[in-house]
Amino acid sequence: MYVDNLVTEFYNVILKQKVLIFVNYDIDAICAAKILQAIFRYDSIVYTLIPVSTISDLIVAYNEHKQDVKYVVLINCGGTIDIVEILEPEEHVIFFVADSHRPTDVCNVYSSSQIRMLCKAGTDEEVPNFEDIFKDDDDDEDEENEIDDSDDDGNVESQASKRARLDEQTLMRRREKRLWEENRKRILFEYVQFSYYSRSSSILMYELSWQIHRDNIDLLWWGIVGVVEQFILGKVEILQYLNEIERISAHVGRLCPHVQDHGSDIASQSQSSNAGSTASRTSLRIDCEKDLQLALYRHWTIESSLRYTMLTAVALKLWAIKGEKRLQQLLAEMELPLAESRQQYSAMDLHLRKEFHSMMEKISVARNLEHVTYPSFTLIQGFRTKYQAADYVYSMLALLSNTSRSKTTSECFYEAMDCLSRSKKDLLDEGIEKSKKFLGYMFRHVQNSLDMRQIISAGPFLYYVIQEGTLNAKYYSNPDCLWVLANFVLKAYVASSRKSKTARLPLIASAPLEEGYCLIVGVPPVAETAPRSLFGKAFEQVAEKTGCSVALDYFDSTVMKIQTVDRPKIFDALTVLLS
Repeated sequence: MYVDNLVTEFYNVILKQKVLIFVNYDIDAICAAKILQAIFRYDSIVYTLIPVSTISDLIVAYNEHKQDVKYVVLINCGGTIDIVEILEPEEHVIFFVADSHRPTDVCNVYSSSQIRMLCKAGTDEEVPNFEDIFKDDDDDEDEENEIDDSDDDGNVESQASKRARLDEQTLMRRREKRLWEENRKRILFEYVQFSYYSRSSSILMYELSWQIHRDNIDLLWWGIVGVVEQFILGKVEILQYLNEIERISAHVGRLCPHVQDHGSDIASQSQSSNAGSTASRTSLRIDCEKDLQLALYRHWTIESSLRYTMLTAVALKLWAIKGEKRLQQLLAEMELPLAESRQQYSAMDLHLRKEFHSMMEKISVARNLEHVTYPSFTLIQGFRTKYQAADYVYSMLALLSNTSRSKTTSECFYEAMDCLSRSKKDLLDEGIEKSKKFLGYMFRHVQNSLDMRQIISAGPFLYYVIQEGTLNAKYYSNPDCLWVLANFVLKAYVASSRKSKTARLPLIASAPLEEGYCLIVGVPPVAETAPRSLFGKAFEQVAEKTGCSVALDYFDSTVMKIQTVDRPKIFDALTVLLS
């Protein structure tokens, strides 16, 4: 069931109780957990936090820690599965679920006893009516009893008399039941056929902190990072992001009233003298402003940021032979000297830095750089420390990708969480440096895939396979990293192709995992304005039809793990299914 009031129906219920928290391995979930941690510590709530990456991890972790626990919080995990059926909890255990994955499992929605959904159904999520998908079994039992009674009299009555007892009314009931079941299957299929993302869980947790008067600039910033992550990684459409930004900017204006909104039409800001005096004393503030969709440009060179950002790389086709000339011409048109573009942004001429934003805006129309500017936020502490929300996203994404054998995945998780703390600036900077390498590797993967014609058309979809032993393939064992690469590959392929239909084709990307296994992720077509993927349901149907060993174990249904030898068979089955 859905929770109408986060304070009375969630927070006041778990206050002064022991709470078990499960957090998915994604940036939005980590930000939400960080906010919840701060609230719990303020009110001295005892909790245990456990990161989980798959449904199997969730089952194992729950069984290990369920003793003496009555309240469980699930962040970006559990919403799309039948929690009661999978975890088999005691009847007194209550689960509070904050999950941005959609569609939500209908059993969770209509559970009136143990499941509490903290995020309400959006206007785009048409949950089926209860009576259309659930039915009382009493009628079926009556019919079975009637048939059994007929069988008991078999010694006396003839077979003809037994058939006569199944009168027209019984036959009508059977027909109605069959039609109801067919309608139920159709309704459920239409409901679950597309996988997508809804509202950020981190901003939901921030709104809880605001409602109980525990919010501050740090908590708001963590909520912002979670929202920007959804946009940067292409999980939500631009309109959904802009609506969220408008709500956030009101909170920024309340906590930082002395800050002027430099963005256009972001939101009107309210005033709060108490929050303002606090911000002034700590020299900590959040700026609302139009920013550039250039990866890490404040901590990199302009040339490198332009080259390795997906938006500019695709618009300028930088993987092609003429791509380098286009990049040099772009810099020349902006009157940005090559020497300046190749040194750190912070070391550039002050005048050029001030004019750089307006230069990019002017050139964006001519160079097909749509949405090169977007409304975002910058965290400013003192006079020199300045980070964009996107900087945190790229840093955390790099820290989460477990590329070192000396670190476990849980250690990477806690590093990504720690980098949100302002006292762990060195960890944030370390993630930014790792992210620069990752973006460079990803660009070269895209370039090689196009040069070697590794994007294959299967008819109804495209697919791209990173072979075992490929240099730096280890980055893509993380589903989010593989998701980013798949989107980059698809957009680059569409930009290079002369066929207009390629823009309407989705793509499946595959990357090697441990020996003998690979990770599969499906991304929607470029032509789709709303990032909804049909692969979640398709993967499930193919697993049933092929009988292959398919692990639909991730909380994002568009991700699966299979044996490498079964990959051709899976792709063939998907081709038949989607044709």
